[in-house]
Amino acid sequence: MIKRKLIFAFVFGCALITLVLTGCSKKSDGGAAGSTGAKQVINLWSFTDEVPKMLDKYRELHPDFDQKYEIKTTIIATTDGAYQPALDAALSGGGSGAPDIYTAEAAFVLKYTQGDAAQFAAPYASLGIDVSSALREADIAQYTVDIGSRGSELVALGFQATGGAFIYRRSIARDVWGTDDPAAIKGKVGPGWDKFFAAAADLKAKGYGIVSGDGDIWHAVENSSDRGWIVDGKLNIDPKREEFLDLSKRLKDNGYHNDTEDWQDAWFADMKDAGAKKVLGFFGPAWLINYVMAGNSGGSKPGEGTYGDWAVCEPPVGFFWGGTWLLANKDSKVKDAVGDIIKWVTLDYSETGLQYYWANGTLNGPGGTKDTVGSGTVMSRSDGSLEFLGGQNMFDAFVPAGQFANGKNLTQYDESINLSWRGQVREYTNGNKSRAKALADFRQLVADNLDIR
Repeated sequence: MIKRKLIFAFVFGCALITLVLTGCSKKSDGGAAGSTGAKQVINLWSFTDEVPKMLDKYRELHPDFDQKYEIKTTIIATTDGAYQPALDAALSGGGSGAPDIYTAEAAFVLKYTQGDAAQFAAPYASLGIDVSSALREADIAQYTVDIGSRGSELVALGFQATGGAFIYRRSIARDVWGTDDPAAIKGKVGPGWDKFFAAAADLKAKGYGIVSGDGDIWHAVENSSDRGWIVDGKLNIDPKREEFLDLSKRLKDNGYHNDTEDWQDAWFADMKDAGAKKVLGFFGPAWLINYVMAGNSGGSKPGEGTYGDWAVCEPPVGFFWGGTWLLANKDSKVKDAVGDIIKWVTLDYSETGLQYYWANGTLNGPGGTKDTVGSGTVMSRSDGSLEFLGGQNMFDAFVPAGQFANGKNLTQYDESINLSWRGQVREYTNGNKSRAKALADFRQLVADNLDIR
C-alpha cells in the first residue's frame, strides 16, 4: 500500500542519497560523537527529503546552532523495502554512523516505538523536553501520542495531522441534494455506513458513484477499528475490518463506484472526471488533497478541470491515514541539540516553529502549500483556506478529524498484512472466492509470511 511518503519516494526515485547540509566546507571525519573542527555532527536518517528541507529553515532561524553543528543527512527511499533494513543496521551498529534523529512512517512506525526496534528510541523527556506541558500547550491529537509512546514514555511525534475527512465534489452534491454545504453533506454521508450507503443510492439514481473504488473506504474502516491485526501475539480480525468484505461487495454489486484500485491510473482519472462515471468523493487527510488530488484534477486554478469544485466534511467514521514520526537515538552524544530540533518540528506552536510555517504555507516564503499539522493550537491560529476547496478553510474539518482518530489499532506488521487482506477482499468481491475461503486464505497468508496465527 502506497502512502504519502511512498509518493515522495517515487518522485525522488532513489535507492540511496546521502547529502551533507553544512554551513562550512570542512568535511566530517567523525560521527555523532565527533566533530569537524568546531562542529559536531548530527546524523539524520529519513526516507524522503521532507524533514531535511525543514531543517534548512531551522538553521536559518538558529544561526548559533549552525556555528556548532553539521547535519549529515541520509535519505533512503522506502521503495522495495530498502529503508528499514538499512536503518536497523545503522541503529544496531552504533558508532559514528548511527542516526541521532530518524523518521518512521505510519506503515511501520510501531516497529520503532513499541516493537522490535523500540529499544533504540530515546524518551523525549531525556532530550530536555517537558513532555506533558508541551503536549497540552500545543494541543497534540491523542492518536499521534498513542502511536509515539512506549509504555508511559513518549518516544516519537509527527509534525503533520493526518486525521481523515470526506473530500467531495460540490457540483455533484448540489445536483443530488441541492446543497454543497459541508454541514449538510456530512449529515448525508454519515455518521455510520448505513447513511453512507443511503447516500450512495441517491447518487446512483443520478448516475454518479459515491467513491472511485473500495480502497477509498478501506483506510476509514482500518483505522476506525477497535483493535489491530495482532492481539496477544495472535492474528485478530476486528469485526469492523471483517465488515470491509461486506462493504466492499455492497459497493461493487450495486455499482456504487468505478471499481478502481487506489494508486492506479483509473483512480487518478476519477479525480478529474475521466472515469466511467463521475464520483462524489474520496476519503483522506489534507496531504491527499495537496499532493495527489490537486495534481490530478485536470487544472491548476478554479474553473480548470475539477480544481475548485471540492469541499471537505467530517467522514462517516473517524480515521487517520499516514504521517511521519521523529525519533531520537538513546545513544546520541548530542541529545541537547537533537531535543531542540525535535521540539521545533513537533511541539513548537509559536509563529517561528515549523508547524506554523507548515500550516500557513510559508516555510519557503508566502504562497506555499498549506497542510494540517500536529498542533491544534497552531491550526486554530492559522488560515487553512484553499482555492482547490472553493475557498473553504480545511482546518474546520481536519481539526476535529484528528480528535476522532484512533492510534491504538496499529501493529508493526500492518503493511504486509494489509496487502494480503486487500488482495483477498478483492478476490471475494470479484466472485473468485467465497467469503469463508477469502478469510481462510488470508489467515494462511499471514501464517506463511509472518508465522502469526
